[in-house]
Amino acid sequence: MPINILMPALSPTMEKGNLAKWLKKEGDKVKSGDVIAEIETDKATMEVEAIDEGTIAKILVPEGTQDVPVNDVIAVLAGEGEDVKAASAGAAKPSAAAAPPKAAQAPAAAPAPAPAAPKAAPPPAAPAPQAAAPAAQSNGHGGRVFSSPLARRLAKDAGIDVAMVTGSGPHGRVVARDVEQAKSGKGLKAPAAAPSAAPSVAPTMSDKQILSLFAPGSYEVVPHDGMRRTIAQRLTASIQNVPHFYLTIDCDIGKLLAAREEINAAAPKDKEKKPLYKISVNDFVIKAMAVALQKIPNCNVSWTESGMVKHHHSDVGVAVAMPGGLITPIIRKAETKTLSTISNEMKDFAARARSRKLKPEEYQGGTTAVSNLGMFGISHFTAVINPPHATILAVGTSEERPVVRGGKIEIADMMSVTLSCDHRAIDGALGAELIGAFKQLIENPVMMMV
Repeated sequence: MPINILMPALSPTMEKGNLAKWLKKEGDKVKSGDVIAEIETDKATMEVEAIDEGTIAKILVPEGTQDVPVNDVIAVLAGEGEDVKAASAGAAKPSAAAAPPKAAQAPAAAPAPAPAAPKAAPPPAAPAPQAAAPAAQSNGHGGRVFSSPLARRLAKDAGIDVAMVTGSGPHGRVVARDVEQAKSGKGLKAPAAAPSAAPSVAPTMSDKQILSLFAPGSYEVVPHDGMRRTIAQRLTASIQNVPHFYLTIDCDIGKLLAAREEINAAAPKDKEKKPLYKISVNDFVIKAMAVALQKIPNCNVSWTESGMVKHHHSDVGVAVAMPGGLITPIIRKAETKTLSTISNEMKDFAARARSRKLKPEEYQGGTTAVSNLGMFGISHFTAVINPPHATILAVGTSEERPVVRGGKIEIADMMSVTLSCDHRAIDGALGAELIGAFKQLIENPVMMMV
């Protein structure tokens, strides 16, 4: 029986991917662990390994195809001893949602609006439900089941819903032994409760309604890529579902700037006489935020409906701008790391982020985040929380400002920071304690080393 090779889910939130390149062609023999293709997600380009052994009978999705839904069949593998031609002839067609890339075309411009007041547009009709792919039954991984082709065949033959089988493979993957146990009633999950109806949301303007507001020929439409769609979805969900509140405080970073200058001047050199590290203000910010969360541990949390998740370490995500969007690589256990280590990790992350070479485990998770727009001259802004974080720190530029000390006006190096908090997990007084602890550390950087 031919084996379907499916578009893999390379992260819990992945719904579609671009098939960038095939590394094997029809007729090639593959074994488990062979790299067969490169898949572009919204954040990175990753290699896909074969799970089963056999011969590639048919490639259904050509390289360069965009927006291939997860669990769509992208190729067919003929198992050992199977007829390759027969397997190729019986190959399923790929989803209509996946199509090779075409030249982007702007939709036809709608006519200019008439002078009369327009009527309210009716809400868009609900989309027709899509048929689930063979291996896309509901499970704990973002609504998908990760299972081997053999496990799916055994489950089908035994009349068992593979979504109800507890997986013991890597990342909860359902393998053949799990299905064998399920036949005797072991390792089966309890049926999930029916989801409650989602609250109704006022419909937004349709594309046609928006374009009708502008004169034909006065614009062009650039289609969204996967990253921009993901950013839009996640941040919209955050604003709608997470009750934000904001705390702003001014920090005197005169001591920090002096310490930074001394540290960089004393940095050891390599063989080419280049410094082994160069500490930035942002490196101090990351360290201060990490230590502050250790001092106020009730802020180092994530909200879940069943309980508060209290984290032992401060894993600080740092927003990095890249073409078409941004990504947030994470400094793990930042409270335990030196400034030079944080600095070098961030340089590596930033370089690989811009070339989309970060691994999912390098940008997923974390307990808080830092977004710094100071290098653009922004003095103050608020940032949107990236769940499951409960906080994010927005950092403005450092600048000379007049301050009053002892009744006299002096000039000081000041920096404004704004802490966004998830009010479900953190109350106002608790958030004030956290930003106060950050201020104390950033104004007295030697305390970060204690």
